[in-house]
Amino acid sequence: MTDLWSKNTELEFFRKSLDSATPEQLFYVTDNGEYLAYWPRTYKGGRTTLQSRNALIGSFTEKWSKYIIQKTIQNDKLYAVRGAICEELALTKQSPGDVVISRKNSVEQKPEDIIVIFEIKMSLVWNWEYIIENQTDSPLKCIGDYKTHSGNPGLLRSDSMLKAIGKSVNIRISSPKASRIPIIILGNTPITKNYYKKVDQLFKTGIIQGFWSVNPLPLDNKSSNENIKTTSKGGFLRFDSLKELQDRTRLLYSQEATFISCMKSKNELGRIIETANKQKTYEEKGELFIRLIGE
Repeated sequence: MTDLWSKNTELEFFRKSLDSATPEQLFYVTDNGEYLAYWPRTYKGGRTTLQSRNALIGSFTEKWSKYIIQKTIQNDKLYAVRGAICEELALTKQSPGDVVISRKNSVEQKPEDIIVIFEIKMSLVWNWEYIIENQTDSPLKCIGDYKTHSGNPGLLRSDSMLKAIGKSVNIRISSPKASRIPIIILGNTPITKNYYKKVDQLFKTGIIQGFWSVNPLPLDNKSSNENIKTTSKGGFLRFDSLKELQDRTRLLYSQEATFISCMKSKNELGRIIETANKQKTYEEKGELFIRLIGE
């Protein structure tokens, strides 16, 4: 496996999937008999909807993400766990944690063991042609990035963004024990401009600790202004190396923080601040403030 997401990662997906799936389950078939990963924007023929590869992509991207995350924590005596279940945090068998960093290497988790929760929102980024007749050389040919095809991959899909936000909110409100656990949405594309302010607000308020892309070059045009490094407040981040990802991931669990959410009057807040301020140390003040604001 390569360090971060690239065209080679997608080649790996197709090669592994073709061992157990037919080309018709992985590619759209054009009127001319071409096998394509996505419908090109210029294509004028008949179109069908392909659902059969969704489960394969979901499984592959979660396994790949677990592998990459494990590499970032390999020296910290922690584990990347796929499909984590923790009922207290609303991570159920029907909606498990895609990948979590935990102190315990087990699917069944307790809130105190979970360090970080990752929701994986990845799909195929580039368009590919599968050339059945070409069995001597590689039968897979990249024919364009996501600007050339009609699909909206990864974090560029509005429904993927909304599902990720919804699940994150559900985790946040599930239990007071969720307040200390960072939540990351991990993707392999940039986000659309209409989500720049939204992800920054989610980051600023502490609901989600980041929308991260682990694809350094999702566009063939390397100078495109769509392939942003970060939004203005840091809600979205693009990682260009495994070291960069490792440093940022470690920062998540090396700095203990707590999510605070409330709707209280200024009078109530004033009383809470006054009471908490009577404590001796900053840590004691903070602990009492958090407890009182949650009552």
